[in-house]
Amino acid sequence: MTDRFTHLFKARHKAQTLLEKVKVLFGARKEVDINANGTSGYIVKHGTNKGKVLAHRITKSTNNW
Repeated sequence: MTDRFTHLFKARHKAQTLLEKVKVLFGARKEVDINANGTSGYIVKHGTNKGKVLAHRITKSTNNW
């Protein structure tokens, strides 16, 4: 009976450590500055497409008479 519980504890510990690693990776990620300077998308800051606006966000109007 002890083997069953040790297996469960080890499996839970493995899942918890994986979850903690994922949280650390997501926390270390940098946010993209969207809607900066009045644009509705992301402006490329480096490279050959510098200054180009990507991925405009469009919201459809719900005011349909």
